[in-house]
Amino acid sequence: MSRVGSTAARTTRSIQHASIPRQLLAHDPGRERVVILGSGWAGFTISRNLDKKKFQPVVVSPRSYFVFTPLLASTAVGTLEFRNTLEPVRGRNAGVDYIQGWADDVSFDRKTVTVEAAASKVGNGPNADKASANSSGRGNLFDISYDKLIVAVGCYSQTFGTKGVRENALFLKDVGDARKIRSRILECFETASLPTTSDYLRKRLLNFAIVGGGPTGVEFAAELFDLCHEDLSRLYPTLIPYVKISIYDVAPKILPMFDAKLANYALNLFKRDGIQIKTEHHIQELRRGLPDSSDDRNDAGCLTLTTQEEGDIGVGMCVWSTGLMMNPFVQKALDSVHTYPKSSATPNKPEIAPDSPTDLKWSLKRHSKTGGLMVDDRFRVQLVQSDSPAEATVEDVFAVGDVSVVEKSPLPATAQVANQEARWLAQHLNNGDIKSHRFSFRNLGVMTYLGGMRAIMQTGEREIKGRTAWLIWRGAYLTKTVSWRNKLLIPIYWAINWVFGRDISRF
Repeated sequence: MSRVGSTAARTTRSIQHASIPRQLLAHDPGRERVVILGSGWAGFTISRNLDKKKFQPVVVSPRSYFVFTPLLASTAVGTLEFRNTLEPVRGRNAGVDYIQGWADDVSFDRKTVTVEAAASKVGNGPNADKASANSSGRGNLFDISYDKLIVAVGCYSQTFGTKGVRENALFLKDVGDARKIRSRILECFETASLPTTSDYLRKRLLNFAIVGGGPTGVEFAAELFDLCHEDLSRLYPTLIPYVKISIYDVAPKILPMFDAKLANYALNLFKRDGIQIKTEHHIQELRRGLPDSSDDRNDAGCLTLTTQEEGDIGVGMCVWSTGLMMNPFVQKALDSVHTYPKSSATPNKPEIAPDSPTDLKWSLKRHSKTGGLMVDDRFRVQLVQSDSPAEATVEDVFAVGDVSVVEKSPLPATAQVANQEARWLAQHLNNGDIKSHRFSFRNLGVMTYLGGMRAIMQTGEREIKGRTAWLIWRGAYLTKTVSWRNKLLIPIYWAINWVFGRDISRF
């Protein structure tokens, strides 16, 4: 997502202004326009909680919906339907304007965002880049002005540059990812059931690898185990002995955010169920085809997972869930502050502030490891001057969620953190008292589903496990679901699937 700088690009952008509906570019004089980049946990929450009498929220995102990510693993195996995790940005009574596109550049001085249109079919979730989403090249460019800007674009799945992962692995960040996983699971079973399939290929097809021992990887492994042993075992009884589920992680243990007692409970439960936990394993490559196979036509879509410890392993599917990497928009498009925003920037230390800041080169302050945007405890972005210790705060530009790092108290990149940050920011923007308050995170605990109607939950020093934790896990997610539509549909689907089994249709 590089900045647009050529004359031709600027000409294209100016031409496009004429073709955009006037109401989208018009500024409501009675309200401040708040441009929100992103429709994830932070962006969607802010857009819904801003006072519509004071503010005109405009969401810019390639995704026209919000995904309730904690339930994605359930949709990937048919426990829930895909739409049960979705909330449209353009709600009937949301009072939110929406532009489908990517933010391409920001001018803090002119208070404008350059947007690349993406109304045609967008790639496969947040991991898809713009080139793959739009094969015809760049989309139309146009500018939209703001009074306040909120950067909440979220992060991508971290691959650590491992060869073949981006091309061949399946992720679990968006509903499109869940659909691919569901289709591939059923494809593996259907192919394995064919009389022409050899036992060698059958074992590889039904060998499922999950890379990442955090809550997402563990919950998906648990959901996959439930699908295989509760539903597919009745439809493919002769294939279940071939099923193998393995979790790979470079760390010495899974679920490091839980106390050792709960993590060991999960480990022992998985061992009893036959789910293999392979910690301290280093993934070197993921490529198409089976090990030592020269004829890809006979591989039935299988992959070869290469680890430092075990060498080549044939798998039918690899789901990758190993953390987050910074969004390219934050990495590249926000790499430079073109002109110092004198009207909205306040020096942090006036005594060392330069006399002519607009003559100097400024950049956004970033975290040294993650590259995230450093913000103060009110989520305002910070500027630094490369040739001096001078710093400044941009009063009308905020960053929340995974892309932001609170300077004095860094927080984990989780949905819980993003949700609380967004609610706090919306509340104090509504009240107009953001300068007199500081954000404080309240840790509500962590919980993870382990399969077989069992879960673990930790809140402070309190630890809950087993069936009780599972009931709390389901109740908490149902409560946090946004719309009443999904609050009604989710328990209905739970009940239907408990009585009739999961839907295993391929479509």
